[in-house]
Amino acid sequence: MVRRRICIAFKAVSMSFHDSKWFNSLPTPKGDLEKIQRRGREYLDLIGMPKKSDEAWRFTDLSRLSSLFNLPFLLNNPTNKIRKNIPLPSSKFEGFQLVISPGFDPLESVDLPDGFTQLSTAELDGILGRTIDKCSCNDEWLVAVNNSCTYRVLGLRINGDNLPPLELVLDSREDAFVATRIVLIVESKTKFDLFQVLLGKNNSAHSHLLEMHIGSDACVNHGWLARGTKESGYFATLAIEQDIRSQYAFSSVQEGWSFGRLEQKIVQESGYASTALRGLQVSKGKEQIVNNSTIRFDGPEGVLDQLQKAIAVDYSHSIFNGSIEVPRIAQRTSASQLSRNLLLSKHARIDTKPQLKIVADDVKCTHGATVSQLQEEQVFYMLSRGISHEDAMRLLLKGYCEEIVRTLPVSGSRWGVLSNLLEGV
Repeated sequence: MVRRRICIAFKAVSMSFHDSKWFNSLPTPKGDLEKIQRRGREYLDLIGMPKKSDEAWRFTDLSRLSSLFNLPFLLNNPTNKIRKNIPLPSSKFEGFQLVISPGFDPLESVDLPDGFTQLSTAELDGILGRTIDKCSCNDEWLVAVNNSCTYRVLGLRINGDNLPPLELVLDSREDAFVATRIVLIVESKTKFDLFQVLLGKNNSAHSHLLEMHIGSDACVNHGWLARGTKESGYFATLAIEQDIRSQYAFSSVQEGWSFGRLEQKIVQESGYASTALRGLQVSKGKEQIVNNSTIRFDGPEGVLDQLQKAIAVDYSHSIFNGSIEVPRIAQRTSASQLSRNLLLSKHARIDTKPQLKIVADDVKCTHGATVSQLQEEQVFYMLSRGISHEDAMRLLLKGYCEEIVRTLPVSGSRWGVLSNLLEGV
């Protein structure tokens, strides 16, 4: 019988940013983003590294986080123009792909399809940080890190209802810390698919920040695949602002990271909007993978349907924190949050904490969490039908994962998500 471990041994971590290779390798703040860079560094200087006493970080192995800042920051400049070893799928893609790689302008020599327009410097100046403010995460530690080292922003305005899918591939670099930042303005009544793929490299660290404003009556299907390798780490914040009657569906898959952390910050600004969240994290070896989400309803009759899954094997650790905030203005909100987890080793650990913060009095909100093993009855049934134990386990795990994987945008099928997930499980 595998039991969930509830005793946690914390390891003290102490590191000053000023002593890290990352901080010392940051160039002097300059250019259009100088104010943002200075504000981020001043904030980090004030609060330092996260501590175990911080509720959002109490389950995190902070030694892994600190090790990422022992990598030097890699600035996007011409001397770093070496784009190689990016494992892109060979299958045909009926859409539009941008590769964001250190040292390259992703829009250089690129003709944007109809419906996609690059934001001007003046537009970015007025938009950058707005959605972060609306999502109340401007003072988040991960946002401050990205602010500190943001030197280039990809900004796009998206408008139309017959648009090609957009695939954004975020590349990392061995032995370096890189940062990427994206701003997307989705106009009213627009419908499109967005698929982001973050690829880790050995001994790499990646900080990513996305701001997306979804206009009224718009519909966005958003996928996130974070695929790491040995000794790679990443942290990403996705700040999403939904206008009235908008629809936002988000599906995420995380696997292969020594340390990975995804933060979803979503606000339904005026109500009457719907949000569907599907997440899967698979941790192996000694990996630690985190998924945190905060959804706030700032208007009436909002809808949320959230399902978060995790598989933890070997000595790995999976963490989920989900928060639903329903203030008094958000009457007649309907929100459901479920965390279902598989613990497949007596040495692995899963910590899950769904939570509701409700002030409104006319709502329908539910949450729940389970941590279990594969059902012995299901395994026995397959064995009795002549299926080997190994094949039975794989079939059950495939079905468990497929419920999330099949909700990824259509371009996700090119990346062989399922087969990669189940390697070594």
